[in-house]
Amino acid sequence: MLKTDQESRKSILDYCAANEITWHFIPPRAPHFGGLWEAAVKSAKHHLLREIGNTNVSYEDMSTLLTQIEMCLNSRPLVPIPSDPSDLEVLTPGHFLVGTNLQAVEELNLADVPDNRLSHWELTQKRFQRIWSRWYPEYLQQLQSRAVKGCKNPVTIVPGRVVLIKDDNLPPTQWPLGRITHVHPGKDGVVRVVTLKTATSDAVVRPVAKIALLPVPAESEQQLDPACRN
Repeated sequence: MLKTDQESRKSILDYCAANEITWHFIPPRAPHFGGLWEAAVKSAKHHLLREIGNTNVSYEDMSTLLTQIEMCLNSRPLVPIPSDPSDLEVLTPGHFLVGTNLQAVEELNLADVPDNRLSHWELTQKRFQRIWSRWYPEYLQQLQSRAVKGCKNPVTIVPGRVVLIKDDNLPPTQWPLGRITHVHPGKDGVVRVVTLKTATSDAVVRPVAKIALLPVPAESEQQLDPACRN
């Protein structure tokens, strides 16, 4: 038997009360209070408008495209899950929706195929892939900027950090993760190269410009290697 809206609301409130869950909302019409997550939504809207422009799009195609963009936003890693320091599990918006990270079936790359040779579905996928190719590096750049400037508590490059590994040829919703195992500072003490542990390798060397560090909760900060802090 389906619950009414009032019954569903009551069950949610009872569950939150029993588990001591409290909500803190930003003011109406104040997206700048949202910080990084609102910036990610803003950039996705920007690239959607650039891609669609004045093109006539059917309701079904637009609904499919918006749903896929929503999936990209809800698949992005937020913070590491502080359970086992050796694993690469991260919390995503999808965990709050379905209890786990969101996955997508990889489609053929249609970037170089002319539009007049594509079906409705393929044309929608081409637009989706183009939006992803623009939004993905911009989002990583936002994470990288938090690590170096403009942040009250900048993200430091130390062993133990979970990072996103930048790859310009990734399909949508793919977020390769790694954990820093060693840092390699130069003679000036600045870390420009790191060694990472990934799901497929224990020693992947990358420059700092090709990684984006995920923020960590304050209590997890104390668990990182203090000898290698900048």
